Amino acid sequence: MSMPEPSNPKRIVLTPSAKEQKRNQLDPSNPVLLLSPALILIVWELVAQLGLIDVRFFPAPSTVAHTFWQEVKSGMWFYHVRMTLMRVLVGFTVGAFAGILAGVIMGLSSFVRVAVYPLIAAIYPVPKVAIFPLVLLILGIGEASKITTVIASCFFFLAISAMSGVLNIPNVYKDVGKNFGASRAAFITTIALPAAMPAIFSGLRLALGAAFLVDVSIEFVSAQEGIGWLIWHSWELFSLPLMFVGLLTVSFLGLLLTFSLDFVEEKLVPWRT
Repeated sequence: MSMPEPSNPKRIVLTPSAKEQKRNQLDPSNPVLLLSPALILIVWELVAQLGLIDVRFFPAPSTVAHTFWQEVKSGMWFYHVRMTLMRVLVGFTVGAFAGILAGVIMGLSSFVRVAVYPLIAAIYPVPKVAIFPLVLLILGIGEASKITTVIASCFFFLAISAMSGVLNIPNVYKDVGKNFGASRAAFITTIALPAAMPAIFSGLRLALGAAFLVDVSIEFVSAQEGIGWLIWHSWELFSLPLMFVGLLTVSFLGLLLTFSLDFVEEKLVPWRT
């Protein structure tokens, strides 16, 4: 004999609590995040001191730290970091702005999307470092050619991400805008952009990594300053502690900018969680 069902069953919706949501987020202030890299450095130092690895190719962290301090005292570390950050941030900012603008327009206009998206889809897979020689022919050897290549590497990520975000706007949001008589500009600023923000920030993360990758690669072959030039120059001189300083510097800068991007997203897109 089956039990009778309740007359007014209530639907139970399990949603994560605020504490669970905070635990699932990557908090850069959490000291646990430092344990993994610290453990790697400790093990690396121990095996180097015990002679279990060839310190000619894998210098001990203490040696790398000493080399880093010498570069900081001479001021050269700050100079190379400043040049790399200038190229990355300028190229990233301009490329992201242009990409978001193009992506939103393609998402809102089917005519523009049909006309422009095939061109973007065709150029997007081409490695942006491969077009650097062509950019050099057009703009010459200088900062303009390097920054332009970084802009190109960021533009396509944001154009595709912003377009996808706008195209995936729920129809109910569009209906609400129409019912309230929202103008085209109001629809873009109050509905399209906020709804596309999660996809845009995903594109920003990818574009930031691409900006560092392209800029460091360019500095290998066409620069006299920057972290990429420092890595390549130290390899030519077989100064491996200095090369590791450059590699760790790129990692640190990427981590710092990624956490900064996460902070901005938390303020601008608080509903994403």
